[in-house]
Amino acid sequence: MTSTHRLKRHAALVDDMAEARGIDLQDASLRAGLTPDDLADMVHRCAGCTQPDSCESWLASQVGAVSETPEFCRNAKVFDTLARLGSG
Repeated sequence: MTSTHRLKRHAALVDDMAEARGIDLQDASLRAGLTPDDLADMVHRCAGCTQPDSCESWLASQVGAVSETPEFCRNAKVFDTLARLGSG
């Protein structure tokens, strides 16, 4: 898998996980101070994950917004903080 393809895959996973948590990342950038660098850091943390297939399976099984991120998610604390700040 090329580096570009890998980053795109993980950027999509970050976006999908935010959606599953009911978090609008654009709104988070305005209301919760999520910067482009913060988002890039999230994608890079995700890209270091060894379980992207598990993440995709988990995401595919979700219906509606969920209140918790799977514990294997390397961005769980960020998503928890954003959800708590009411960015979604």
